[in-house]
Amino acid sequence: MGRFHRHPDGTAHEHHAGDHGGYAVTGTSRVAVLEDIFSENDRVAAENRARFDVAGVRTVNLMSSPGAGKTSLLTHTLARLAADLRIGILEGDIATSIDADRLEGFGAAVALVNTGAGFGGECHLDAVMVQSGLHRLPLADLDLLVIENVGNLVCPAEFNVGEHAKAMVYAVTEGEEKPLKYPVMFRAVDAVVVNKVDLLPYLDFDLDLFLSNLHDVNPKATVIQASARTGAGVDEWCGWLTGLFSEIR
Repeated sequence: MGRFHRHPDGTAHEHHAGDHGGYAVTGTSRVAVLEDIFSENDRVAAENRARFDVAGVRTVNLMSSPGAGKTSLLTHTLARLAADLRIGILEGDIATSIDADRLEGFGAAVALVNTGAGFGGECHLDAVMVQSGLHRLPLADLDLLVIENVGNLVCPAEFNVGEHAKAMVYAVTEGEEKPLKYPVMFRAVDAVVVNKVDLLPYLDFDLDLFLSNLHDVNPKATVIQASARTGAGVDEWCGWLTGLFSEIR
């Protein structure tokens, strides 16, 4: 079976590996359907972006693989910034409220979108899913909205949801080669938080090689080395977030 892929210019096509029989015949129509899906997503994303801009809310789409540490990083973020910024979290997961529950009590408005509840159990948030959760957030009373996307290193990067910036959390336990194996994600983001650096003394991991691979894929990305366990690097991450308010995108 071929995999659909979207390029930065918005075009989409299907990659084939070997002979897939009927997929070669139906590929053109399937790509047309996918392009329609992306077109509708982009239309709703523009609506979301307009809502954010009218409300004066800076919005970050935060992505990662499962277990990289997005939620742990956000607990530290809220502890540092909630006193100075009015923050909202739109939490995306396939099922359960586990991560949303972890973020309660830190002074942020939290809304949950489970993709398994009416959205087919998708492994990403798209613009429609984000829009569905916005009515549960007081946008007019927020300064910053962080969309914690579903844990996945592929699909979330391909869907614009109306954000002002994209960031990802990458854990050093994932291996140095990930920017090369998952270039769409690493190429799409404005910032990469390299998490779990407190484990480096115990891992056979080449940080310089990872950074070189990342630079090959995305030389413009801001790189922040952090530990969501110890809090190291979190101030730099928070500085990147607050810096969004002085940038024009």
